[in-house]
Amino acid sequence: MKAFRSRLLWFPHGAAQACLEDDGLLVLERHGCGHWVVRAVGAWQALHGQFADVPTEHLPGRIIAPGFVDLHIHFPQANIIGSPADGLLPWLENYTFPEESRYADPAYSTRAAEAFVDELVRNGVTTAVAFATSHPHSVQALNARAFERGLRLVSGLVLMDRNAPDYLLNPSSGAVGATEQSLRDTESLIQQWHGKGRIGYAITPRFAPTSSEAQLRGAGELAAQFPDVWIQSHVSENRDEIAWVRELFPKAHSYLGVYEHFGLMRRRALYAHCIHFDDYDRAMMRDHHAGAAVSPTSNLFLGSGFFDFVGADRVGFHYGLASDVGGGTSFSPFHTMLAAYYVGREGMTKQGLSLSPQHLWWQHTAGAGQAMGLCGDNGEAVVGNLVEGADADFVVLNPQATPLLARKTAGAQTLDELLFSLIVLGDDRVIERTHLASV
Repeated sequence: MKAFRSRLLWFPHGAAQACLEDDGLLVLERHGCGHWVVRAVGAWQALHGQFADVPTEHLPGRIIAPGFVDLHIHFPQANIIGSPADGLLPWLENYTFPEESRYADPAYSTRAAEAFVDELVRNGVTTAVAFATSHPHSVQALNARAFERGLRLVSGLVLMDRNAPDYLLNPSSGAVGATEQSLRDTESLIQQWHGKGRIGYAITPRFAPTSSEAQLRGAGELAAQFPDVWIQSHVSENRDEIAWVRELFPKAHSYLGVYEHFGLMRRRALYAHCIHFDDYDRAMMRDHHAGAAVSPTSNLFLGSGFFDFVGADRVGFHYGLASDVGGGTSFSPFHTMLAAYYVGREGMTKQGLSLSPQHLWWQHTAGAGQAMGLCGDNGEAVVGNLVEGADADFVVLNPQATPLLARKTAGAQTLDELLFSLIVLGDDRVIERTHLASV
């Protein structure tokens, strides 16, 4: 066992209400599979006698908090952050697809994976759900690097067999067509990687317009064959995209309904954006126990629209925050939380919403873990929280990381004031250390 004495931030009851212990003790022990889990968390005064013999690192002036969970990010898009475009579809055509074509080179994929995983960890992200490219070795490179670093990662081969540049469509192999080969590659990658350490696999249609009905049907069959893998895609991000889906799938009730038709809606299904929803779509998310990856910096950057937090809470489906790099503008969870606050303020003018700092933080930790199906409603958790039995993924925050932040946090009178100061003024400099449970 080992322990850390510091200020502690966590969500003891599974709701968006945090607890801050000014003098806390976090005790870790080795799990049977080798990684660290939380043995105990609480006030130092109450726990130190029970764990007096456990080596303890004291971190005065710091805050230990759950590691951040990024529900949606694109591994091959880190190099195109900040690329100007009129909207989603021209951005894909002019920047995204050409950059992803470079991942046909295994050496390029390997170098990019090293930088990508290191950047996640540097920013305090301990769990990520990522798109790779349509090249199987891009998944191999990303998973290998995440496994080496100890990051919890869910990723998948991008399925796209139409309506994209020929150089990026899933390749065929001899007598096997491109669609069938993409599904065979997906199955092979699931068998190789899903459940290896803390690596998970996600069946990954890019979005409905770039997959044929045959590919979507095959993806649904794989989802039925492997019920514990994840599913990830995009939905209802942009009105032009929605109109395109309506042309391609005229019988579908909605864009989201396309995925339901092909068996791609269930627990552990994660859909990015979910902006232009009606209550039928929201109820579909709730009834299938699917999760939304809210991507506010990307939505603001590309002018896609505003996620409706009020509608999501009224109907009752799970959601969490995501950077969506490279449509998103930063790896930093602080930037993402602040952008979500802006989105909430926009909604407030119409619906009376203002997101609290504790709720914003929850969306990027335990709430995101809940959307993944790795946290329960009553506080039990695998990721995104510091409760007994959870993976010991955490960050050490320095609230004096910059002169302005030091002055602001020193004057904080409440937990909300402290957290909001970090959200508004924080960046990667606040992350003094990232502790991964596998290390």
